[in-house]
Amino acid sequence: MENDLVRQRRRKLEEWASQGHPRYPYAYADRTPVSRVREAAARLEPQGVDRSRHFRVAGRLSLLRRVGRNTFAPLRDASGVIQIHFQSESMGTEDYDRITGLLDGGDIVGVEGFASRSRTGEPSLLASSLELLSKALLPPPEKWHGIKDPEVRMRKRHVDLFTSEEALQRFAARSALTQALRMELARREFLEVETPVLGRVASGAAARPFLSRYHYLDEDFRLRISLELPLKRLLVGGFERVFEIGKVFRNEDMDSMHSPEFTLLELYWAYVDYEDVRKLVEDLLHHLSIRAQEILPGERTDTLVQSFTPPFRQVDFGEALERESGIPGILDLPVEELRALARKYGARITDTTPAGTCLDKLFGHFVEPKLMEPTFVYDHPASTTPLAKAHRSKPGRVERHELYYRGMELTNAYSELNDPEDQEQRFRTQAEAQGNEDTTYAYDADFVEALRYGMPPAGGLGIGLDRLWMILLGSESIKDVILFPPTRSK
Repeated sequence: MENDLVRQRRRKLEEWASQGHPRYPYAYADRTPVSRVREAAARLEPQGVDRSRHFRVAGRLSLLRRVGRNTFAPLRDASGVIQIHFQSESMGTEDYDRITGLLDGGDIVGVEGFASRSRTGEPSLLASSLELLSKALLPPPEKWHGIKDPEVRMRKRHVDLFTSEEALQRFAARSALTQALRMELARREFLEVETPVLGRVASGAAARPFLSRYHYLDEDFRLRISLELPLKRLLVGGFERVFEIGKVFRNEDMDSMHSPEFTLLELYWAYVDYEDVRKLVEDLLHHLSIRAQEILPGERTDTLVQSFTPPFRQVDFGEALERESGIPGILDLPVEELRALARKYGARITDTTPAGTCLDKLFGHFVEPKLMEPTFVYDHPASTTPLAKAHRSKPGRVERHELYYRGMELTNAYSELNDPEDQEQRFRTQAEAQGNEDTTYAYDADFVEALRYGMPPAGGLGIGLDRLWMILLGSESIKDVILFPPTRSK
């Protein structure tokens, strides 16, 4: 039901329309960015007005403040904020009363006027005319202090953005960082591609997919949980450096570091191994930390640049887990003992959970929280990673590294497995160990067939971008860098 404030705003819109104005105009042409009007106004003396040129600006008004026969209201567009000065003397009493009496905070307006400067030196636009472009029927948060409830802030991100300068800057910075990443990869001759979101098999990771129905084909399809397998098929086809930035979907829990819908970068690079990819990761993160410093200068980003200056620390997966758990030979324990240990330390484990999942859970408990500086964790057990090549000198391991920072995994890279018989056997071993989509990699027959045509040796990399942007932008939760994160129903 509408409350009195909404009814009052609706009456103002009807009164505006009754005066012969369109309720919702189609456009407002020839407008000038607010930032340029501020520059012109800033050159004036206090109380000065430059009547040699009219400016037309458009944007959202915030809180209106009335002082005698003057009304002041900040107006924001994409370039910045300027104070609009409605003055009875310059507009005429009738127009002044008619216009200001129908305005509310939150209205989107077009204003024509002259660059001016207030008595206190505030750059302003002295209004000569106004068009109401879109009436805000719902009032913004009280006194424009923004939305305090984080759940409401995510559900009503549109309001969060126009009432919070910090939120607006954060998401603009995210966009700039994503662009910087794309440009750096393009400079290194990586080709950006797009691969399907829906497929018959969701593989490339151990995660439960979201299901959908393809009615035309009368088949169930799954939303992708990874970008890996189709991208590696492009290496089979002849591309040598490819990447994709896209959404993936994992039907899992939501918390400060996980979202069921998130943005992933994956790249594949022919004729290199995971050591070459490690150097690329160091260069990319150093480059992006410098870009974050340029976008949001300050002590926090200065520290990030120092932290992400190569070379990064390296630790061996097995050695780190043995040291922090105090359990010698932990990688070689029977799966039953690993399940018991994982349960002991709080993991949700079934009687058929594979050894690799148990080791990942134990590593998460004992080691991850202590990896505060950028650290590569090297050479994981083969049971954790069915898509990576066997290690050249460490039996039972694969050539894989993950980069951790502040206890969070940021990147994941392999020397990619390109032996089709080995790949097929690993898929089948996973399926036989447990047919559970949460902890195993689904068998992808099309991918195995593609490998039989021959895939060059390659290194691959995955980066969860929401987590990386959370770190670079100084946010405490992944939800603060996702424009519209999944939320519970009201």
